[in-house]
Parts: sequence; C-alpha cells; structure tokens
Amino acid sequence: MNSTILKVGDRAISPQEILPLLGQYQLLKPLLRELIIDNAIAAIDCSPEEREAAQQRFDEQYQLTTPKARQAWCQQHQIALEQLNAIALRPLKIAKFKQAQWGDRLESYFLQCKPQLDQYRYSLIRLKDAGVAQELYFRLQLGEQSFAEIAATYSQGVEAKTGGLVGPVTLSQPHPTIARLLAMSHSQQLWPPTPIGEWVAIIRLEEKIPAQLNATIRQRLLDELFNAWLEEQLQHDLNPEMEIAA
Repeated sequence: MNSTILKVGDRAISPQEILPLLGQYQLLKPLLRELIIDNAIAAIDCSPEEREAAQQRFDEQYQLTTPKARQAWCQQHQIALEQLNAIALRPLKIAKFKQAQWGDRLESYFLQCKPQLDQYRYSLIRLKDAGVAQELYFRLQLGEQSFAEIAATYSQGVEAKTGGLVGPVTLSQPHPTIARLLAMSHSQQLWPPTPIGEWVAIIRLEEKIPAQLNATIRQRLLDELFNAWLEEQLQHDLNPEMEIAA
C-alpha cells in the first residue's frame, strides 16, 4: 500500500510517484546536479571563523536577524533549523572545491582561452550601397573626414549613434566576418568595404585589449571548468539505462 509523502490540494503523492513526476516536470536533472555537488563537497572542511562568516552573510542576505525569522524561514522551506548552517556554508564549500580541483590549472587554461577572452574596440560603418561605401572608404584613406563624422552621417546601423564606435567586445560577439578581420588587424588598420550579409561594412580596429588573469577572469574560468565537470557527471548519471517507473 502506497503511503503519502506529499499532498498538493486534493492530490496525495506517494513515494513511487516522485521519480516519474521529477522526470515529467524536467526537475530530475536539477536534483541530480545538486546531489552531485553535495557529494563532491562533503569532505571540504571549513574553519569555525569561515562558518560564522558564511552564516552571517546568509542571514544578511535573507534578513534573518532574529531567531523567530530563522524559524519562519525554515518552516517556509521545509527544513530543520540545524540544516540552516549547512545551506549557508554550501557556497563557500563549492568555491573551495573549485579552487582545490582546478586552481593549479588556471594559468594554462587561461592561455588556452585567451584568444576568446581578449577584447576589441573597433569602428564600423554599415550601408547597403557598395558605391557609396567605396567613396567613403577613399575619404577615410585620404583623411578628408573623421571616421566618427562619416559614421554619424552615413552609417545605417545603430553604431551611427556612437560615431561608429563599437565595444569593447570579445570575438564571439560580432559577425564572424568582422571577428576574422579584427583578429588579423593591427591598431588603426582600416579595411576596405566588405560584404557582410545584406550590408557593406567599413571596419577599423581601434584597440585590442588583452585579457588579464585577474580575479574576475579567474572566477569565470573556475566556473567554466566546474560546469564542464558537472555536465560530464550528469551525463554519466542520466544514462539511457536509467529507469523511471511509470
């Protein structure tokens, strides 16, 4: 005989129904994700000071300034009061796990990813008349007008509002043709009118901004490595042989 572990309205949900419902509502993968993370961080140790600081940050985030507020939060989320510290400590343990697993690989991974992390600031003029584009290119070559003046007057894209200036952006953001030209450019290199879809574009590289392995980039790379690892674990656990009872 099935026992009820959850009641929603008039519907009583038995233990046998939980797994199929998780699959039906596409919640199985998120649940597995959190279980994999908990398993990975189980052995991560934190000092008493770290635990206290983590709890303080959590209390401030959710405004749990009194015992009554903590108790109400626990009741709302259907957890025991003693679980609160584990929840508050979880982000720190995840951060420690990331650092322990991939911290010593970050420099080599950064060098591998650097071409995708470098940023570019460039000037752009887009229009649909190739003849006009060629004339404007000659004006730029001869220095008759500035790029900003011509872009503001003639460019038919949103870049006209900024005098043609775009960026800084990584090479994943512009059209692939623009990205290819930027990657080959030296500073202030002016490219002749180039077909890009329905447009004819004139492009000039203003500045390449090399990526630095600063705190922001370190965190981004750690997150990438962690998420790639996590997806691999999920694919292993969510295999075709996994049986969900109907």
